[in-house]
Amino acid sequence: MTHFEDLGLSQPVLQALDLKGYSTPTPIQEQAIPPVLEGRDLLGIAQTGTGKTAAFMLPSIDRLRESENRIPFKSCRMLVLAPTRELVQQIATSAKDYGALAGLKVQSIVGGTSVNKDRNKLHRGTDILIATPGRLLDLIDQKAFNLNGVEVLVLDEADQMLDLGFIHALRQINRLVPKDRQTLFFSATMPKQIKELVSGYCTNPVQVSVTPESTTAERIEQYLFMVQQDEKQALIELILSRRHGVPGDFERVLIFTRTKHGADRVVKKLGRAGIAANAIHGNKSQPQRQRALDEFRRGKTNILIATDVAARGIDIPGVSHVINYELPNVPEQYVHRIGRTARAGKDGVAIAFCAEDERAYLKDIRRKTGAELDRLPLPDNFRAVVEGEGPTKPPPRGQTRVSKKKIKPKPAGAPRPEGGSKPKKPGAKHQARKGKPAGKPGANSGGRPSGKPGGKPGGKGGGGRFHKRRGSGGRPNGGGRSNAG
Repeated sequence: MTHFEDLGLSQPVLQALDLKGYSTPTPIQEQAIPPVLEGRDLLGIAQTGTGKTAAFMLPSIDRLRESENRIPFKSCRMLVLAPTRELVQQIATSAKDYGALAGLKVQSIVGGTSVNKDRNKLHRGTDILIATPGRLLDLIDQKAFNLNGVEVLVLDEADQMLDLGFIHALRQINRLVPKDRQTLFFSATMPKQIKELVSGYCTNPVQVSVTPESTTAERIEQYLFMVQQDEKQALIELILSRRHGVPGDFERVLIFTRTKHGADRVVKKLGRAGIAANAIHGNKSQPQRQRALDEFRRGKTNILIATDVAARGIDIPGVSHVINYELPNVPEQYVHRIGRTARAGKDGVAIAFCAEDERAYLKDIRRKTGAELDRLPLPDNFRAVVEGEGPTKPPPRGQTRVSKKKIKPKPAGAPRPEGGSKPKKPGAKHQARKGKPAGKPGANSGGRPSGKPGGKPGGKGGGGRFHKRRGSGGRPNGGGRSNAG
């Protein structure tokens, strides 16, 4: 069995690994660390959760220590690019842990935070910078940072950066970094665009791969529910409330939707069913996203609804289930989604909901990944639940659960069902617009009921048909503009 000591790492790095309790490298680490220590460019094909961060960070820390170059002004010695804020924070935390005894300075920058703070903390430069491409180019455009001092360039989750539209940003960064740098390129999949990007970034790279391209982790059990689109909410509530069993013991559940609004909608409906959940997506501020992740990590909220973009970088060992509430329209995203479970050597369960209009997505996933998803039966009482005869939750106070399929049009003048809400009376402003008295005389009407002339020209006047207009001498239907207008 190979140990980290056998890979040629320095003593400070080995001590940092020992403090974290790591002694045996993963396959990607075992293959990648020796050539990186030699200064070779590297192309790593590995799924998420296989230990890619340590594979490039450990040997790079050693190389930075040995070179003993000074920190460049307004620049960095090692640049790591990642697609999402969460992944940036995750890599930065690992870099600080691994380099704790190496004396290297680590900084991170992401969008959605103060640009001025980023300018200040990078003014004197840093050894290692982890960044999202957009924020990095913002600082470069402002002349607050440059890439002249980069010795090591790392692209992590490169396929996801292309999916997010960072291709032009990556090409611009490639033109700005020194040509004699070392480049480490990591991706879970290898589409044609990635191959073209690699040729522009790397020089004769060593290629390492721990799993075949676009395959899913072997420790993940994968299951499938065939269900109509408008029935998915009832099914997810039954599963999360333990009224319908699925394989595996629930610890933390990560649920994927395709859109931000879809994520918020699922959270809202789960809340109505008494099931606590948080959402994380691009419309959330960075503090909101970080708070949701912290609560998920601590177990305060065991259910997290996410979009593909926001979920990249979620490295939480306790995720027992990943549920694809909506199938991704890009098959590679399926690989990334279910890779959030079965981390740190644990097993995991992935469940997919497939509606009639998603069958093409399912076909693409099966063809691309080679995965066979075992079909699970719907609950015995599922049809009754969907039609409202077997509610998944008690109806809200004062309301009666009525099946959408049983609602019939009522004749005009029919009495309202018991518990229904009464129509609200129009407010004062609404009455004023209709030419009716707006409450007591003198209330917001200059002491006169609405609908009468407002007295003196330019004074406080009422509403109704007598509006005062500027420059008309205070005559009815054309007087001076009232002060209240």
